Amino acid sequence: MAMLKKFTVSNFKNFKTKTTFDLGNPLNYEFNQDVIINGCVTKAVVLGINGSGKSNLGLALFDIIFHLTDKEKLFIKYAPYLHMDSKVKIAEFEYEFAFDGIIVQYKYAKKSPFELVYESLTVDNQEVIKYDFRENTGFTTLKGAETLNLISSENKISRVKYVRGNAILVENDKINKAFYAFMDFVDRMLMFYSLDERGYQGFFIGADSFTQGIIREGKTKEFEKFLKDNDIEYNLIEKEINGSKELYCHFENGDVAFSNIASTGTRALALFYYWYIKLSKVSLVYIDEYDAFYHFELSKRLIGLLKTLPQTQIIVTSHNTDLLSNDLLRPDCYYQISENHIKTFSQLTDKDIRKAHNIQKMYKAGSFNE
Repeated sequence: MAMLKKFTVSNFKNFKTKTTFDLGNPLNYEFNQDVIINGCVTKAVVLGINGSGKSNLGLALFDIIFHLTDKEKLFIKYAPYLHMDSKVKIAEFEYEFAFDGIIVQYKYAKKSPFELVYESLTVDNQEVIKYDFRENTGFTTLKGAETLNLISSENKISRVKYVRGNAILVENDKINKAFYAFMDFVDRMLMFYSLDERGYQGFFIGADSFTQGIIREGKTKEFEKFLKDNDIEYNLIEKEINGSKELYCHFENGDVAFSNIASTGTRALALFYYWYIKLSKVSLVYIDEYDAFYHFELSKRLIGLLKTLPQTQIIVTSHNTDLLSNDLLRPDCYYQISENHIKTFSQLTDKDIRKAHNIQKMYKAGSFNE
């Protein structure tokens, strides 16, 4: 089982000083134990006021895909890159993963999304790849990559990505297995949002129509049932238009394209479903402001649906305090973000929170204010 345990960023966008997002330090609550696997939080909700950094946390977390993968990137979202008031000329990132009990730590610094300054990969307390792009010095100790020449003043590619693409590593070595598991995890990361300007990064490449994607997956009738389960009733049919199939709503007096008749909230729900049917193949998903167009009851219902995906680590951001319920998650799965910290509700109070406590009322009463 692969999980992100901890992430730290500094000097990136609004994160001027080191800010840590710790998913690997849950408490021993006896309820909702299914959202904790191998000591890691698998389902997290991040709350914060406007401008606190919820979106920037996702962008920071997904900076890794720029140099380690060839997947889709939201280039426009990364400018400006460095903190505007800092004299430091680099942003630094640290990740800690757990792969079947083996810890993988990846650290790097950048001047921009495309310009690495250094990188270091440690597996099971062994530094296996290290490179300094300023001095063009580095090494790898991975078995099977010993003869690979990393030194080059011309080649600015990540040396971690370079090793993966050019070395034939010994297959039965546990360090190499963890290395491949790490690269596979990053390849399958996904970030998406469905505000007025929709977009995604990671997981695959290229634009797609969410309605055509639902058809392609053979999920038209399942999507119809999904909408009905969420109090939206349409008789959905598939019609071929200009050589490609599209979703239509069938009525007694004719058919109307789904995208033309659906409300903003229903279109957002359709986009959610488009991604939901893919999430079993995703390692980690970050859904920014996922419920911006949802009724509070629908928002809670979808969190319950996401909980049915045990193999996928899921992080959502929200303003919706109705999500704060021990019936849904638990205090060590709810995070409050500000410019100075990202802490769980359980870290923000000295009280012994039990399942019977109403953490929404506690939150509104200021119980989690520092």
